[in-house]
Amino acid sequence: MVKKLTKHGNSYALVIDKPILELLRATPETPFEIITDGRSLLLSPVRDPDDDKKFEDALEMVHKRFGRALKRLAE
Repeated sequence: MVKKLTKHGNSYALVIDKPILELLRATPETPFEIITDGRSLLLSPVRDPDDDKKFEDALEMVHKRFGRALKRLAE
């Protein structure tokens, strides 16, 4: 995907499409860490460790409860 910067006041902004935000499990309120090597940017959502734990626990519960059915559906 190729994106262009958009003028935003005296600055420029990079608009992140909603499907990308959904893949990252990010909202407009999610803080992002920005890292650069001078040639490229790496944006990473800053995660709350408690949120990651809740997600992992929910995923484990779904796997225990529906794991066999999901495996059969995949076949």
